[in-house]
Amino acid sequence: MSTQAVSTERLDGGVLLCHIDDGKANALSKDIIASVLAALDEAESDDSVTSFVVHGREGKFSAGFDLNVMRSGDLAAMSDLVSDGGELVRRLYDASVPVVAACTGHALAAGALVLLGCDVRVGADIDCKIGLNEVAIGMVLPDWAFTISLARLSNRHVQRSVATARITNAADAVDVGYLDEVAPADQVLDVAVARAAEFAALHPGAYRGTVAKLRGEVVSTMAAQIAADRSAGATPTV
Repeated sequence: MSTQAVSTERLDGGVLLCHIDDGKANALSKDIIASVLAALDEAESDDSVTSFVVHGREGKFSAGFDLNVMRSGDLAAMSDLVSDGGELVRRLYDASVPVVAACTGHALAAGALVLLGCDVRVGADIDCKIGLNEVAIGMVLPDWAFTISLARLSNRHVQRSVATARITNAADAVDVGYLDEVAPADQVLDVAVARAAEFAALHPGAYRGTVAKLRGEVVSTMAAQIAADRSAGATPTV
């Protein structure tokens, strides 16, 4: 499948590769979020797919939510977009196939949260910014984002990463918990695909059952928090 900014590619080893490239900062708009979710649906519904890779554009994985919406003053649209982003992160974390991120560069705010939703995160070893900068720009993370942050970030770094908006480079992001490893920029996609292909050796049913036990409480909490935001039409805070 493909849209203007999102396309998919079938690779050897049962890997479904999802490219995101809007030609700019890879901001998460409603259309991009919906397209990535559709690609994930494709991966989960096809028994020949054993893993899913999310890949950004050169130098930019994602700079966060679409600023055209977030600065529009339309509180309903802003809240809806943030909840859509929460659903994307939740679905990635709860996916029935392993999810690998090929983090090609900057990953800020919602972009960093997408990384937290992926099983394995391979980052380009370049001068880039990764992290949750909300507090620095006068915003508070929504509840679902706190939940995934507490689940995935290193306990040693939660305070600095969330409360004081510490932004890291790719190498430091491994210790913080946004990434699992770094690779040269021209190899980051190849490494991510190789990691994804390794998951073909896993038993699909055993993986799904293990993820349900390992992450079920976090996933259920996120789902309830996202639903509550939608129901309340909560003022967006991310």
